[in-house]
Amino acid sequence: MTKSELIKYISAKHPLLPPRDIENATRHILEYLSDALQQDERIEIRGFGSFSLHIRPEKVGRNPRTGESVRVPEKRVPHFKAGKELREQVDYAPASVR
Repeated sequence: MTKSELIKYISAKHPLLPPRDIENATRHILEYLSDALQQDERIEIRGFGSFSLHIRPEKVGRNPRTGESVRVPEKRVPHFKAGKELREQVDYAPASVR
């Protein structure tokens, strides 16, 4: 699902809300989540899941063409862990929904 599909879905479920307001709210929520992760904050949405940062340490890799050693710097990557409710909903969803 893309952001625009999410906005259309919410608009269909709540026809009294102006689509522009839904778009702004969606944008602000995603910006806040992104900003929080940049500040090393953990985000937990009960029943849905949690977002956190995993730090991949610096390592030495190899250039596949030349075989030369290359230093790969430390990376901070976002990580999502589904909550129990979401895992159960996905696991027990009927085959027609999948």
